[in-house]
Amino acid sequence: MVQPTTIREALLRASSFLQEHGCRDPRFEAELLLRHVLDMERASFLASLPDPMPDGAAERFQALCERRAAQEPLQYVIGTQEFFGREFLVRPGVLIPRPETEILIEKVLQYADRMWTKESELAAVDIGTGSGAIALTLASERPLWAVSTVDLSTDAIEIARDNAKRLGLGDKVRFLHGDLLEPLLLHGEQVDVLVSNPPYIPSSDVLELDREVKEYEPLLALDGGEDGLNCYRRLCEALPAVLKEQALVAFEVGIHQAQDVARLMMASGVIDETAIVPDLAGIDRIVVGVRKQKS
Repeated sequence: MVQPTTIREALLRASSFLQEHGCRDPRFEAELLLRHVLDMERASFLASLPDPMPDGAAERFQALCERRAAQEPLQYVIGTQEFFGREFLVRPGVLIPRPETEILIEKVLQYADRMWTKESELAAVDIGTGSGAIALTLASERPLWAVSTVDLSTDAIEIARDNAKRLGLGDKVRFLHGDLLEPLLLHGEQVDVLVSNPPYIPSSDVLELDREVKEYEPLLALDGGEDGLNCYRRLCEALPAVLKEQALVAFEVGIHQAQDVARLMMASGVIDETAIVPDLAGIDRIVVGVRKQKS
C-alpha cells in the first residue's frame, strides 16, 4: 500500500487492499485494525478521520493489514477478543473464544442458580483451558466458586494465566496441566460443576475448515477424532468418579452431536436429566446434564 497522508486515506486504502485479498468485511476490519494502531475508541476515530497519520502509524498499520490479508485471524492480529463483556488476550496456541460459548456460560449460571444459591461455595472445573475464557468468566461471575481449569497445552495455560492477571484473578483460579480429567482423577477430586468446550470437529472435516482456522488455530483444540466425540466419551466415562452427589455438567457441542452427547451423559449412570440448548442460529449447541441429590 502507498503511504497515506490522512487517517481517512489510510482507512480507504486498507479497505481496498483487504477486499482484494478476499477478506469478508474489509471496511469493518480495516477500521478495527486502524483503531487498534491508533488506540482510539470509535467516536474519537471518526472525529479524527481528516487528521494526518501519526509518525510510524502507517508502517504498523500496513504490517497488520498484510497479516490479515494472509488470512491470519483478525483476533490474533489484534491480540484480543471480547468474551462475556471482558477482553481476553489471544494468540496462536489457543482457540479464539466464540459467541456460542457465551451461551454455555449463561446456561451454567442459570442452572447453578436453580440448584444452589449464589452464595454457595462450589467447586467448578473447566476442561480445556484455552485462553481461560470459560474458567475466568465463571470465576468473575461467581467469586465464591473455587474454579480450576485443565489443559494439555502449556502454551494455553500460559496465555490463560496472563488473562487471569489482567482480570485480577491471578490467585482465584487453579491451573492444572493434564489430559482432560486426569489431574482430578489422579488426586480423587470431585466437583459440583463441570464445564467443557472440547475439540469436537471430526478429523475428516478439519481439512475442510476455512484457511484462517485450520492454518492458524491449534489442531489440538479442533480435532475431536473420527466422529468428533472422543473427548465427550472420555469425559462422560469419568463422571461417576469426579461428580459430587449433586452436580451440574455442561458441554458445548458441534452440529448434529447434541443427541449423541446427551446419550453419553445418561449412559454414565450418574446424570438424571439432560437438556439441549440451541445457539442463535438454531443449531443445538449446548448439552446440560443434572445430577440430583438423592434424598
